[in-house]
Amino acid sequence: MTRNGGDRGGPVKVMVVDDHPMWRDAVARDLGESGFEVVATAGDGEQAVRRARAAAPDVLVLDLNLPGKPGVQVCKEVVAANPALRVLVLSASGEHADVLEAVKSGATGYLLKSASTGELQDAVRRTAAGDPVFTPGLAGLVLGEYRRLASEPAPAPDTDEPKAPRLTDRETEVLRLVAKGLSYKQIAERLVISHRTVQNHVQNTLGKLQLHNRVELVRYAIERGLDDE
Repeated sequence: MTRNGGDRGGPVKVMVVDDHPMWRDAVARDLGESGFEVVATAGDGEQAVRRARAAAPDVLVLDLNLPGKPGVQVCKEVVAANPALRVLVLSASGEHADVLEAVKSGATGYLLKSASTGELQDAVRRTAAGDPVFTPGLAGLVLGEYRRLASEPAPAPDTDEPKAPRLTDRETEVLRLVAKGLSYKQIAERLVISHRTVQNHVQNTLGKLQLHNRVELVRYAIERGLDDE
């Protein structure tokens, strides 16, 4: 499993995907000059999937409007291939449907292209750490969608399906705070443990529940009412 740059002490490895060459090069240059290691860039969907698998970035900065294969499909494929990969969508669109589709496809965060260079750099750092990052005003939208999804009837249970694995008290505590929308840093401060310990608890919980990313984890928690406790 790929570990982000914050864990290993080295620079965060970033890949930039955008079909506009000047924009793509400018973003890659700005990130490179601010201490990130830009390991690859791509200008279309097929190229993005292929190069992401070869370059193994920690964070994929992804535009949604791509030729060949849409950004949401790229997101689904790269996250399925490497669940540890964080995807930060950087899009000109603030349409709610685009934001929700990106999150459902596995994106960790969503930033508008109107963001400043400093905001982008901060977003990439936080994304690498596993924190959800959204342009102001979009975080509430995403949490509302989580709640809507959680209120939908669950599919009929498979009688042959084994019982849900038991989480430790600490894993349940961390899961509850994740569902409330706290970042890993905030959870660490609340529980007086290290940021790395929080990440370990989340990874263990994902493994036990056979979930793939934080989006699925939050939905699982909300479905069980943990965000209201």
